[in-house]
Amino acid sequence: MPTIYDLKPRFQALLRPIVGRLANRGITANQVTLVALSLSLATGLLTTLGAANHWHWPLLLVPAVLFIRMALNAIDGMLAREHAMQSPEGAILNELGDVISDAALYLPFALIPGVCGSLVVIAVVMALISEMTGVVAIQIGAQRRYDGPMGKSDRAFTFGLIGLLLGLGFKIHLLVNIVLTGVLVLLGITIRNRARQALEEVA
Repeated sequence: MPTIYDLKPRFQALLRPIVGRLANRGITANQVTLVALSLSLATGLLTTLGAANHWHWPLLLVPAVLFIRMALNAIDGMLAREHAMQSPEGAILNELGDVISDAALYLPFALIPGVCGSLVVIAVVMALISEMTGVVAIQIGAQRRYDGPMGKSDRAFTFGLIGLLLGLGFKIHLLVNIVLTGVLVLLGITIRNRARQALEEVA
């Protein structure tokens, strides 16, 4: 199924000059991964404080940070592949960093009054399962699966848009709950697609 992840090659092409400059300055892929993780954790903490104190403005940081994180994730991958920085440690850090960052950025939405917290928590858990399914594909001899329709980039777009609208003060909490229900359905399809594509690949 189509996914925002399909736009990744074009996004990488835009970032390639930056990647070259970072490599020339001795910046490593793992350092970029850690910056992305730290930024996500800090934003998640601030968003949590905002939800506890009924502040809207921290939510406005979410879409910006998600976009920056997406760029940093693309950069660390390009540094690793195109500048001989691939390592077992980097692979582990990359996968763990993604799921920890997702949890840090998305779980605070469960604390927003009017948003169904259980839907948010289940979405984060299912997102973790979808990423695990993609990684498990490697264990059976397939490639790391990124199939959609609710991959990492799609989740970032969805939660980023929700954060933007809530941060601007729009009273769309019921709509958010409906959207989150749809996200759960799409995550279920994503898990199935990744497992099925991995099995078909090794077959």
